[in-house]
Amino acid sequence: MSDGTPADLFFDAAIGLLQRVREEEAEAISAAGTLLADTVAAGGRLFAFGAGHSSLAAQDVVYRAGGLALMNLLAVPGVVGVDVIPATLGSALERVDGLASAVLDTSPLRAGDTLVIISLSGRNALPVEMALNARALGVRVVGVTSVAYATETSSRHSSGTFLRDHCDIVLDSKIAVGDAELTLDTIPAPFAPASTVVTSALMQAMMATAAAALADRGIEPPLLRSGNVDGGHDWNGRVMTEYGDRIFYRH
Repeated sequence: MSDGTPADLFFDAAIGLLQRVREEEAEAISAAGTLLADTVAAGGRLFAFGAGHSSLAAQDVVYRAGGLALMNLLAVPGVVGVDVIPATLGSALERVDGLASAVLDTSPLRAGDTLVIISLSGRNALPVEMALNARALGVRVVGVTSVAYATETSSRHSSGTFLRDHCDIVLDSKIAVGDAELTLDTIPAPFAPASTVVTSALMQAMMATAAAALADRGIEPPLLRSGNVDGGHDWNGRVMTEYGDRIFYRH
């Protein structure tokens, strides 16, 4: 590690990654945002899924002030965060064959919808099967993953494939295998993960693109406002009434 405090070095690393995805993923971000806008304009529904810490970026775009009201969380019990006890159960469930099929069979997903799947490694059975089976249902899939894992690790799915292999559009977070940006001679393991910062930025950039694309077509994007802003609750009530048939986090 070079000169600078660990905090400075982490910010440098995170900013560097954000600059990379801004430049290198611009086309993919535009395509993904346009796909979301296409889906909304055509009457489809939007869903996001992530397992473990990847779920944080999915949750960040659901029922969010300044975000599209139509983005729903596709939840898999025991997998959507570290709230399950023991936390290691979530990691184990990601490797269970058939779980994605059971989830999709009981979910509201249907042909014409778009599903954003977030998985840093993209190597476990759950995200791979989720993407593969969703596309078989006629659902469009956006994958947010680190493509490096597909070249530097082996798949844990029986097909030998990764999430990136079953997506209509892939957003590459550029995160190095292991998800740790810093090293110190006095610490035996690399530390300071940046995947949440970068993945959330990719998600929000995609959502912003979608909102603007809808507006360009003369469609008011169904955005939520903060409940802590005067008039926010009334605004949100109107949006949720108008789009209630495509919002599933209220039921």
